[in-house]
Amino acid sequence: MKKIIIALIISFSINCVYAQTDSISLSLSLDQAIEFAYSQSIYSFRQKNMYLSRYWEFRSYKAERLPLLGLTSTPINYQHSVISRYDPDTNEDVFVPTERLTSDASLQISQNITPTGAKINASTSLQRIQNFESGNLSYYTTPVTIGISQPLNGFNQFKWQAKLEPLKFEQAKREYLQSLQELSIRSTNSFFNLVNAEINLSIAETNVSNADTLYRIGKGRFEIGTVTQDELLDLELSYLNASMALARAKVNLHQARISLNSFLGFDDNVFIQCIIPRDIPKFKINVNEAMDEAFANNPEILQFQQQLIEADRNLAQTRSQNGINANIYGNVGFNKNTDDLGLAYQTPFGTEENLRFSLDMPIVDWGQRKGKVQMAKSDREVTEATVKQAKIDFEQDIFISVMEFNMQEQQVKIASKADTIAQMGYEVTKQRFLIDKVDVIKLNAARNSLDAAKRNYISSIQSYWNSYFSIRKKTLFDFETHESLIHELDDLLQK
Repeated sequence: MKKIIIALIISFSINCVYAQTDSISLSLSLDQAIEFAYSQSIYSFRQKNMYLSRYWEFRSYKAERLPLLGLTSTPINYQHSVISRYDPDTNEDVFVPTERLTSDASLQISQNITPTGAKINASTSLQRIQNFESGNLSYYTTPVTIGISQPLNGFNQFKWQAKLEPLKFEQAKREYLQSLQELSIRSTNSFFNLVNAEINLSIAETNVSNADTLYRIGKGRFEIGTVTQDELLDLELSYLNASMALARAKVNLHQARISLNSFLGFDDNVFIQCIIPRDIPKFKINVNEAMDEAFANNPEILQFQQQLIEADRNLAQTRSQNGINANIYGNVGFNKNTDDLGLAYQTPFGTEENLRFSLDMPIVDWGQRKGKVQMAKSDREVTEATVKQAKIDFEQDIFISVMEFNMQEQQVKIASKADTIAQMGYEVTKQRFLIDKVDVIKLNAARNSLDAAKRNYISSIQSYWNSYFSIRKKTLFDFETHESLIHELDDLLQK
């Protein structure tokens, strides 16, 4: 526990003290809460590992584009059984016992050729066979064999992978950055849930105190006849309602505190005090700049590109399967059969060649393949229309988000001023009630206005920060510093 306290003091200069109940008291600003969420929340851990999973998928794709070297071997293959064998003396097949030991090893290297879709491979192998019946021992070697396989149907899967895989990985990076901005939004909501719970408790405690005072004053005035029984009952009812509200506020505060602790990765014995961020950044966002950054950085744009490329790929693949499918395979190499391992790799060698041309051509399919091509074309057109509409909706969403953000600063100012006015108004009404100048109804109305103004002020601050992080999430750009968030990825992954 002491290590945790030291780390918090060094990192964030937070006031940490031990209470008598062995709890830790932390005063957290919104920025500090977000930093804790980045570093130790389960959500952050999950998103980071989802990104790393996509990263290794991309690494696997890149590895497939490099030469792959592999070894296959059967060191020992012992066989003792009865087999069928041709007997030249009787010109008949007979069953004879056999006992042999075989071994083999092969080293292969292969390379995919992206421009043509071909695959080139080279290998070398050694086989050994020992017959225990005859005592014969022989070796068979292929010092080198080179082969190539080339599809001739026009569909090159390596070319389409080269278009899609880097795009998917870039999208994964930007989605990870978006998840961090979503984490900021969630942190903000959890943070302000606790702030609101603390304010509601403070309001409830003040209301109970005021209601108790006013009820006692009302009872005194009722005895001298300046307050009616109905007004006295209203004062008593206000006191009871305030007491019930106080009990609910305490429960809500406890729940909000546990929820924030859980989200930030703290134990239950950590007692968080939220520092309300009353000072907000003062800047406006240009709509055109926000639109440019969103189209340049948002992963949804890459998703649109991916959808179009996949539609083109499916159409190309369907067309390639519509006509003649042909494939050519050839290999050439050297081999040797000998009883002496020392001579297995010495000249002269025998040669081996293999050339295979395969062909698949439809004759009558009753329009099945043509129908598949038309379906692929239709899917391509639907995808184009869907992407076009999605881009229009995307632009409208960015425009509305920017307009809402640009109004938030003024909303906070208005809510702050309304809170101040409501506080002054309530104090004036309260004093007038104490000198019997206003009735209970006006006093209750003033108190309700005060409570609503206080909650509205905190809500406006919360809305500002939610809007702020929402803009960052959609554009992956910090308009306060005018810096892209994409370059921060490497630093974030090291945390």
